[in-house]
Amino acid sequence: MNVALLELEPENVDRRSGAIARVGWGEEGVAKQLGIDLGTANVLVYVRGRGIVINEPSVVAISAKDGRVKAVGIEARNMLGREPRDTIEVVRPMRNGVIADYVVTQEMLRYFINKAVGRFSLIRPEVMISVPAGVTSVERRAVRDAALNAGARRAYLIAEPLAAAIGARIPIADPSGNMVIDIGGGTTEVAVISLNGIVVAKSVRIGGNHLDDAIAAYVKRKHNLRIGERTAEEIKIAIGSALPVEDDLAMEVRGRDELTGLPRTIQVRANEVVEAIAEPLEAILATVRAVLEETPPELASDIIDKGMVLTGGGALLRNLDRLLTEVTGVPCFVADDPMSCVAIGTGLALEYFDVLRDSLEEL
Repeated sequence: MNVALLELEPENVDRRSGAIARVGWGEEGVAKQLGIDLGTANVLVYVRGRGIVINEPSVVAISAKDGRVKAVGIEARNMLGREPRDTIEVVRPMRNGVIADYVVTQEMLRYFINKAVGRFSLIRPEVMISVPAGVTSVERRAVRDAALNAGARRAYLIAEPLAAAIGARIPIADPSGNMVIDIGGGTTEVAVISLNGIVVAKSVRIGGNHLDDAIAAYVKRKHNLRIGERTAEEIKIAIGSALPVEDDLAMEVRGRDELTGLPRTIQVRANEVVEAIAEPLEAILATVRAVLEETPPELASDIIDKGMVLTGGGALLRNLDRLLTEVTGVPCFVADDPMSCVAIGTGLALEYFDVLRDSLEEL
């Protein structure tokens, strides 16, 4: 977003009366405005005037007997893989960036909205929610209905790559090409943005969770050891890399031996992780190449000058920016605080709603 835009006084226009009122600052009787990054792996909530107030896993623990919600977020994630299956079921209601379980997603949204604005708030908030660029109209409507039924007064949707670009402080209002690669838990969004809109975009339903699955499958195949998704994620974070490394780090991994059924400890090395995640990374690289191939020449020239910007949790994978630069020949940079870019972008999109109106969808 350009400097002039960022210096504007945030205001909201009541279109029924024509009055101008400042909103979102928590005054009595004024609706709060929330930006929500409803991700496959994590939910981040941005409150206008306060910044990001919630960053918790998108995990819900429900009773196996009557379906009541028992825990949400961090508390539910701590139960993952450790729950008694007869009494508690721990689920991820979002899958590949879209709603997999509508009822549980609605309850999860209700929990986070109430936590952000206060359970006893009399004024329902306005909500901006990010969705993958490639979702269907049915999937968009599911997000809309879940938000409204969870307590939102009004719901808007914004494409994830556009929100990521805004949150990364990219000057999207300029008549110039900007390329964003947002790697979330369930999807990777690649888009070229200019004049506050998406020019070319592609989405592939592969993200950080698929890297975790690939690591778990590799350990099982090569070491005959079964590990859980939390352990696989810990391996990725601790020693994962997109390119082979000279300093081949090692990590102790505990799991269940596939042959004996007994607990066993092994060592997994960083270059093994490189081998394990090569296939899902190739799908991400193919998506990036496809977007570059469809980019208009003038915008492609801009991208070569500016480079590509990596956002999302997947951007934190070691050497991923180097891999993208080597494969495409275009410089690639990791945004500041890449995990928060989409959430920040949803909040800023509400602040500058009139500027971005044509790129948003009110539901």
